[in-house]
Amino acid sequence: MDQRTKDGIILGLQYYPNGTELAEQFGGGWRYALMPNKNSDELFHFQESQIQPLSPQELFSQIRAEIEFYQQQIAIRQQQLGALGGGSTNG
Repeated sequence: MDQRTKDGIILGLQYYPNGTELAEQFGGGWRYALMPNKNSDELFHFQESQIQPLSPQELFSQIRAEIEFYQQQIAIRQQQLGALGGGSTNG
């Protein structure tokens, strides 16, 4: 889980066996629950054939942006600690 796709982040999956009411309504096979982004309160469901993986470049770009965001958050927290005089800003 937590795999990134063009439509969002995979949160879970369900299998709808052929011949069941759910399969008749939504289509049989695997269905994936995706959240468009980590700050979303929406959830979308896609059949396996509808899932579009990210290219290696797109995945790298997303992960790099997330790393940079968290590095900025760490720097802000270190400054806040320094301003309080209660923490070391080493390493």
